[in-house]
Amino acid sequence: MKAPAPKKINKLLEIHHDARVDPYYWMNDLKDPDVMAYLEAENAYCKYRLKHTDVLQETIFQEITGRIKQEDQSVPYLKNHYWYQTRYRTGAQQPQYWRWPDQNQDHEELLWDSEEAQAGHAYYHAGSGNVSPDNQKNVFGEDTKGRRIYTLRIKDLSVGKMLSDTIPNTSGYAVWSADSQSIYYAVKDDKLRPCTIKKHILGQPIEQDVVVYHEADETFVTFVQKSKSEDYLFIGSSSTVSDEYRYLKMQNPEEGWHLFLPRQRHLEYSLDHHRDHFFIRTNWEAVNFRLMRCPVERTSRTHWEEVLPHDPAGYLDDVEVFRDHLVTLSRAGASKEVCIFDLNTMDYFTVPFPEEARNVEFDRNPEFNAAKVRVQYTSLVTPPSVIDVRLDNGEQEILKVQEVVGGYEASNYQSERIWAQGKDGVSIPVSLVYRKDLWTPGRSPGLLYGYGSYGISIDPYFSIPRLSLLDRGFVYAIAHIRGGQELGRNWYEQGKLKAKRNTFEDFIACGQALIDRHYVCAEGLGAMGGSAGGLLVGAAMNMAPGLFSAVVAAVPFVDVVTTMLDDSIPLTTGEYDEWGNPQEPEYYKLMKSYSPYDNIETKPYPALLVTAGLHDSQVQYWEPAK
Repeated sequence: MKAPAPKKINKLLEIHHDARVDPYYWMNDLKDPDVMAYLEAENAYCKYRLKHTDVLQETIFQEITGRIKQEDQSVPYLKNHYWYQTRYRTGAQQPQYWRWPDQNQDHEELLWDSEEAQAGHAYYHAGSGNVSPDNQKNVFGEDTKGRRIYTLRIKDLSVGKMLSDTIPNTSGYAVWSADSQSIYYAVKDDKLRPCTIKKHILGQPIEQDVVVYHEADETFVTFVQKSKSEDYLFIGSSSTVSDEYRYLKMQNPEEGWHLFLPRQRHLEYSLDHHRDHFFIRTNWEAVNFRLMRCPVERTSRTHWEEVLPHDPAGYLDDVEVFRDHLVTLSRAGASKEVCIFDLNTMDYFTVPFPEEARNVEFDRNPEFNAAKVRVQYTSLVTPPSVIDVRLDNGEQEILKVQEVVGGYEASNYQSERIWAQGKDGVSIPVSLVYRKDLWTPGRSPGLLYGYGSYGISIDPYFSIPRLSLLDRGFVYAIAHIRGGQELGRNWYEQGKLKAKRNTFEDFIACGQALIDRHYVCAEGLGAMGGSAGGLLVGAAMNMAPGLFSAVVAAVPFVDVVTTMLDDSIPLTTGEYDEWGNPQEPEYYKLMKSYSPYDNIETKPYPALLVTAGLHDSQVQYWEPAK
């Protein structure tokens, strides 16, 4: 079978006295029958070319599924006098959501069965559910296309039946009013941007829903959330570099919404509530963020006071506010740590964790009066663990460790953290793992993974599917490159906009370091990345085509210039502060210099697997297709 040869219709794209010719621009039009014909031909060709691996694929599939516990459940969490739990059944692709009253598990009730709900749908995802303050109703979102457009539905838990209220075209999450008679939710526009907050009163036609707030700036998205204390409702508007919040007293909604602080370019902040104060995590005069507070009645910056000062060497990643304690999640030297503060004395201690290359995240902590904070811990060799940590003394209780069916011995595997030297001399952390008895210095194959955009950090994590790779002698590595925030906010700033090429050069440096230090063989290194990580591996193989033997580009963002010039495509306008706006000549030239689709040349390339999602709202199908 020959590779598909799609038709070529040259499209001239001109701007800034520069011309590009795109022979596959026609693929943007899904109404053209040749588009689906081409996509189907590519799928058939892929199946043909990989046919010799069918037995291996089935073997690996059975290995992976055989290690996954089919009958499983999450650790229950307490919220408003009820315990909540997610359960998985053997053979099911979707979970069930259950709850029961505190102290009485005999009265379990099924909130929602996603496996049953997905019947008849090729795709199904249920958004986050939210139970009303009176514990009688549950609102949740459903996406049946895969474009992250959710329809809100409401179940009356007192009778176990769905209400007629159905709200389409939302972000999938809603917040209840204090009286449990109405919900607040975000509506998406035709570019899939959450832009409008509405209030829906139960039983009324959705046409009568009131617009509470509309975000007119197309570089911002808006959302609604509740403080942990449940005393305040927040409407947030966020762009890449700015935030703005409004707040409403839950018990006195007639007072109306108040603007907390007007937006200011390059000023970011988020809010929570604690008694008479709002707590503010902000980058105001603090590149790595700090924690401040102000009285709830006086929110201008003249009334802000510092709670936790800025740490030039540590990034304040997240904060949980409890009645008597404050818990921070921060980064220092590419490792994450948890600190617990007594809000009365501000005495604190750091919660100890054993491995340097680790990941710690907050789990669900909905109770303001809780005596413990719940976290999830994992590493490249440690399965995810759910841990409760006492706020008064740091005592840890491991509630669950992910089970690997058939057994797993962590001591058989080695996790390491090395540092590669970037093109400009900067040190770049690389986390890696391999099976000790199968690793041969300088002769082992390897897979390097990276992302490096939006300030998203790719922390070390355990993976059941990865075991099938390690058990075949592979070294797996994560490149913590600039564009993420593993080493603080400046690490992100050095990998965006005019400094974006640092991201790609860092990835290349990490790959070269694995070879130079004999972790992998020169002819056996592969690379993998998805979405913006697909841009990463695409740019890297254009810049260093001989470095990688194979590349997996999952739903890759590869047609950077054309996409960022088209403000009708979802996400484009909101990302000018990440990539730049190619309407400006300087950014056009920069993007064109690294855009993978614009830099393909006649030269040897790695073996390449590209995947696309037909209804993907983040990266349109035509980018990987082209």
